Amino acid sequence: MAVGTLRTPEVPFSASSAPHPNWIYDVFLSFRGKDTRKNFIDHLEFALRDAGINTFRDDNELRRGEDLASELLRAIQGSRICIIVFSKNYATSRWCLEELVEIMECRRTMRKLVLPIFYHVDPSDVRNQTGSFEEASTKHEEHYLLDMDKVLRWRRVLYEAANLSGWDLRNTVNGHEAKFIRKIIEDISRELNNTHLFIARYPIGVDSRVQDMTFCLNFGADDIRMVGILGMGGIGKTTIAKAIYNQFFWGFEGGSFLANVRETFMEPRGQVRLQEQLLSDILKTSKIKISSVDRGISMIKERLCNKAVLVILDDVDQMEQLNAIARRRDWFGPRSRIIITTRDEHLLKELEVDGIYTITTMNDDESFELFSWYAFRNSYPTEDYIGLSRSVVAYCGGLPLALEVLGSFLFSRSIPEWKSALDKLKMIPHDQIQKKLRISFDALSDNTEKDIFLDIACFFIGMDKNYVVQILDGCGFFAEIGISVLIQQCLLKVSKTSELMMHDLLRDMGREIVRGKYPNEPGKWSRVWLHENAFDILTKNKGTETVEGLTLKLPSLSKINFNSSAFIKMQRLRLLQLDHVQLTGDNKYLSKELRWLHWHGFPLKFMPKEFYPISLVVIDLQYSNLRRVWEIPKV
Repeated sequence: MAVGTLRTPEVPFSASSAPHPNWIYDVFLSFRGKDTRKNFIDHLEFALRDAGINTFRDDNELRRGEDLASELLRAIQGSRICIIVFSKNYATSRWCLEELVEIMECRRTMRKLVLPIFYHVDPSDVRNQTGSFEEASTKHEEHYLLDMDKVLRWRRVLYEAANLSGWDLRNTVNGHEAKFIRKIIEDISRELNNTHLFIARYPIGVDSRVQDMTFCLNFGADDIRMVGILGMGGIGKTTIAKAIYNQFFWGFEGGSFLANVRETFMEPRGQVRLQEQLLSDILKTSKIKISSVDRGISMIKERLCNKAVLVILDDVDQMEQLNAIARRRDWFGPRSRIIITTRDEHLLKELEVDGIYTITTMNDDESFELFSWYAFRNSYPTEDYIGLSRSVVAYCGGLPLALEVLGSFLFSRSIPEWKSALDKLKMIPHDQIQKKLRISFDALSDNTEKDIFLDIACFFIGMDKNYVVQILDGCGFFAEIGISVLIQQCLLKVSKTSELMMHDLLRDMGREIVRGKYPNEPGKWSRVWLHENAFDILTKNKGTETVEGLTLKLPSLSKINFNSSAFIKMQRLRLLQLDHVQLTGDNKYLSKELRWLHWHGFPLKFMPKEFYPISLVVIDLQYSNLRRVWEIPKV
C-alpha cells in the first residue's frame, strides 16, 4: 500500500468509541538506527520486553525505497502505542519521516496513543525544524524540488508530534538514561494496565472540544488546577470529560473517573462509596474500606497529597458532594488536575476553579454529520433525504442528544414517515428541549412500553436490570422485550454492570409527562418521586386512585409518623418505597396491587397481620427491625 492511500474507516473513531482491534503489539518503536540502534534502543527494547510488553522494533530503514512495506503498516496500525525516538539525525531519514506520517495518520483516524521521546534533542528543534532538523529539511527541499507537498507533509507531522506529551531526556532524572528508561517503562505499563472509557458511538466534534479544553487545563504547569466543564444537560459534558481522561490519564501517577456523583451521593453510604472508589482507582487496589466520611477525607489527604493525579467528578450539583472528595487543591500533589462537570456555574465560582470551559452546541456541519451517522450509518444522507435531514438538524438546534435520539428514531424509515415525523415536530415549541425528546416516547408502540419507560424514569435508574425486570414483569409489562425496545429507541441504556441508565434530559422528559395536566397536584400523578410531593400527599391525605407508584426516603434517624389512612384512596398503587418511614394506624389500607415494596428501616418486628400482599413479587426490608416476616404465617 503506497503512502498517502490510507484506508478510511467506515465510522469515525475515538479512543474508546469502538472496540479495540485485536492488538498485534503493545508498543511500536520508531527510531533512527544510525543514532540509537546499538545503545539507547537496545536498552529500551530489552526493558520493555523484560516488563512483559510486546514490542515491535522497526529496524528495517536500511531497506531501499521510501514506501513502507505492508507488514510494517500492519504493525503500526496493530500496536496499542507508538513511541517515536527523536534523535539528532532522525529527520535525515526519509524512511523515518514516512513512518512518522503513517503513525500520525493512525493517531488521527484511530485515536492511537503516540508518545515522543526526545533523545539528546530539544523538542523546539523538532517542532520548529531548527538545528539539525533544519539542515535535514533543507536537504529534503533540494532533493524534492518538484514535490514540495511531501516535504511540507513531513514538516507538519514533525510539528504535530513534537507538541505531544512525552519524555525529554535532558529534563528528566538529570539525564540518567537508566532511570530515564525505568520511568518510561513505568508510564507505559500504567497506560497498558488502564482501560479506556467508552466515549460515544459516533464521537463527532469531540476532538476539537478536547483541544479547546486542554488550554484551561494547562497540563505543562506544575500547579494543582481545578477546572469546570459547564453546560446544559445533553450537550456533552460527560463525553468531553471521558475523552480528556482517555487522552491524558497515562501522564499521571493515578486517575479516577467518578461518574454520576450526584446520584451516587444520594444513595446509602454514597459519600463513602465515592471516597472508596477514588482511592481504589488511584492506588490500584480493591481493598480500600472506609468507616466514615471524616476518615475518608483524612485518607484522601494522607494518601494522595504527594501524587500527581487526574480526577474527574461527573455531574456535580451541590458543594456538599465535593466536600468529601475534592474540596481543596492541597489534598492532591503537584501537577494534579481536578475536573468537575456540572450545570451550575455558581458552584464552580464558589469553588474558585482555575478555569471554566463552557460547552457550546454543535455547529451545522457537526450536527449534520452526527445526525447522518445515526440516521443513515454514514457521514452523509442519501440524496433523497438531504432536504429532510437539514430540516431535522435545524429542529435539533445543535443538541447532541436530540440528534442521536431523532436520528435513531428515523433510521430505516420511509420518506412519508420522515415527513409525518417532521409535521409532528412542528407542533412542539423549539425552545422546550424536553418536548423535543418526547417524539421518541410517543413513537413507542403500546402502553406497556410507555409504562416501563415512565417507571424507570421515576424510580429505577441505576438499579440492576434483572431486578427491575422481575418487578415490571410482575406488573404484566413484558419487561424483557420492552426494555429492548427502549434501548433501540435510545431512551435507555444498560451499563456493563447491568445497571439501567438514562440521560437526565430523557428522565426529566418522562417525569414531565407524568406531571401532565396537573403539574401542581401531585396527588393526581400516576407516579410520585419527589420527597416534598410524597410528604405532602401522606401528610394531608391527598392521594388519589391515579397514583401507581410513590417513593419517600427519609433520614435513618427520622421520627416522623404518617397515618396509614393516607393510602385509602391509592388502591392502584403498584410500586412503593418508604425508606425509614413509620406508619401508624391500620395497615390494611395498603394497596393489594403492590408488586414492589421497598421499605428500608421497616420499624416493626413482624409484618402487620392485616397486611396481606397477595401480588408482591419483590419485597426489600433491609436495615429493619424485622424478626420474622409474619408472626402467624399468611402465605
